[in-house]
Amino acid sequence: MLITNADLADGRTVDVRITGERIETVDGGLDPEADERVVDATDKLLLPGAIDAHVHFREPGYSHKETWDTATKSAAAGGVTTVVDMPNTDPPTTSGANFEAKAEYAGAARVDYGINGGVTGDWDPDTLFDQPLCALGEVFLADSTGDMGVAIELFTDATQRAANNDVTVTVHAEDETLFDESTHDADAGGVGREANAELWSAYRSAEAEAAMIEQATEVGRETGATIHIAHTSTPEGIDAAVDGGATCEVCPHHLYLSTDDADELGTYGRMNPPLRSEARREAVFERVADGTVDIIATDHAPHTREEKEAGLWDAPSGVPGVETMLPLLLESARQGELSYERVRDLVAHNPAKIFDLDSKGRIEPGYDADLTLVDPDDAREIRGGETHTKCDWTPFEGRLGVFPELTMVRGEVVYERTPGDGNDRSGDAEAFGDVQGRNVRE
Repeated sequence: MLITNADLADGRTVDVRITGERIETVDGGLDPEADERVVDATDKLLLPGAIDAHVHFREPGYSHKETWDTATKSAAAGGVTTVVDMPNTDPPTTSGANFEAKAEYAGAARVDYGINGGVTGDWDPDTLFDQPLCALGEVFLADSTGDMGVAIELFTDATQRAANNDVTVTVHAEDETLFDESTHDADAGGVGREANAELWSAYRSAEAEAAMIEQATEVGRETGATIHIAHTSTPEGIDAAVDGGATCEVCPHHLYLSTDDADELGTYGRMNPPLRSEARREAVFERVADGTVDIIATDHAPHTREEKEAGLWDAPSGVPGVETMLPLLLESARQGELSYERVRDLVAHNPAKIFDLDSKGRIEPGYDADLTLVDPDDAREIRGGETHTKCDWTPFEGRLGVFPELTMVRGEVVYERTPGDGNDRSGDAEAFGDVQGRNVRE
């Protein structure tokens, strides 16, 4: 394939020749060869395929919520070409045998992927570290979906083992001793949308996040491990990660939603860590824009509508997001809130560097031809019913996003969209290519 007249995030206009799985040439004035498909990218923005370093694709064990097929179709439609799956499935990815079982399900992936190992009281580190892990974690320092919360002593041992095996540790950092149990009494018994995310935020407090990040990074310094803090939701948490020498991520829901949205979202806005105040959200956005935050990752964690509409204390935590991450960021760039270079770094350059994905994340000769092409001026409304995740809803309903027209994984078109009329995607024509994803560690 030859992509001509493409605008890159740094402002250059180039032609990109793809041969096999790799980018061969990035230059101007390239003439098409006889067997090449030519894509005219005039006035379009060409980005490296996004790397979502934090997803929960639910298989094995929870196929009613999501499958590797539906989740990676959603990823491709959102410009994501590599995903990293977390261990809290059933069975959890805490042994070599369980890793291999998950890898069988991942064979249905349409994009490239990494699989993380998990930590529980009965994990089998000897066989687990024999597997091609992308990272260890998310290691849960507070219970969340899957009840995999571990004490700091086990975390310390696991972190030392990860350091000995040169494996990065991704951490879910909340201190359960600082959760505000009095919030249970404050709940008037509301269910569904009557019980909101604001109360959940008061329960799993902002202080609990920052305090555990400080402990986790201290363990990282003591063991010599590389620590990555997942889904930081507060400016205090981000600052604690930076001060502790860790990298950190922010999720789109903490970047674009706050407790001001609690009444509208109801229990659909319950996630761990929770939504925070609008003032904290704004401070988080500032740290994303100024380069303090390393990456954006989604914590894509789908549940069915029936599950999410249980009472506040019974509904599972988590929201879908793999398809809407890049479109939301591109809309922020369209509005001048972020630069396109910053978006590129947050979703491609930086995650590739943090997780040692040496062939990913750049539009340069020799790199994998993982690419996404967008019209930066074509903003569409986000509608849950038009996304491809199995759960069929989104917390970003009605917001604007700039969606890809073409997504490629290692030189093959995995998703292509022809825009129709209107401000949503209901009139668009879509096609998915028959692409076989690969484990990035194999």
